[in-house]
Amino acid sequence: MHYFFQGFSLITTKGLKRFVFIPLVVNLLLFATAFYFLFGQISESIVWVVDLIPDWQWLSWLKEGLSYIIWPIAVISILLVFALIFGTLANWIAAPFNGLLAEKVELHLTGKSLGDSGLVDIVKDIPRTFGREMSKFTYYIPRAIGFLLLFFILPVFGQILWFLFSAWMMAIQYCDYAFDNHKVDFNRMRRTLHASRGNSFSFGIAVSIGSMIPLVNFLVMPVAVCGATAMWVDDLRHKVRD
Repeated sequence: MHYFFQGFSLITTKGLKRFVFIPLVVNLLLFATAFYFLFGQISESIVWVVDLIPDWQWLSWLKEGLSYIIWPIAVISILLVFALIFGTLANWIAAPFNGLLAEKVELHLTGKSLGDSGLVDIVKDIPRTFGREMSKFTYYIPRAIGFLLLFFILPVFGQILWFLFSAWMMAIQYCDYAFDNHKVDFNRMRRTLHASRGNSFSFGIAVSIGSMIPLVNFLVMPVAVCGATAMWVDDLRHKVRD
């Protein structure tokens, strides 16, 4: 998990801060807007559910207790489900800039450049970058539907499975930028992460927890990109070669 926390120091490193700006702004705007509307809908939905109970005096305690019980369950459910869903959307929007950030972090850590990375090169890479995001999306959707059904059907166990799935997807999402910069294909990237699943899952768990914490979740995207690139430099790139 220390790679995730290393990301916090990397985003403040001189020479990297300007590459953090766009991913940070995208994440900030999307998460702030999403949570604003979602929590507004939660409030209205809870009032609607509670109002289904008749206004009988002997049921007043039930209405009050139900409101207190539903609120934490609803909030936790939203944090678990929408942290991954909106995080995926944010990564689609910021993908070209996340790839550039990963490239600059690797240059900072290794001293080796991957080549030109000006605006023209970013524009040229957009089709390939979005193609890569589509590969992640097609991998994600069928599994997300299955785990989401379990989330709502199986109490506790379903939520644990969703959290672990979210952690795995966070590892895939953020580690992939460094792999993609080196033209490692998506399937080989997944096999490499699976071979290092201890690091992958612990990193993904740290990112998932960070995505659920208000204010911290605004920083998660650039922090996770930086941390995942550090993990690539220290560990994952050697396993790709092997």
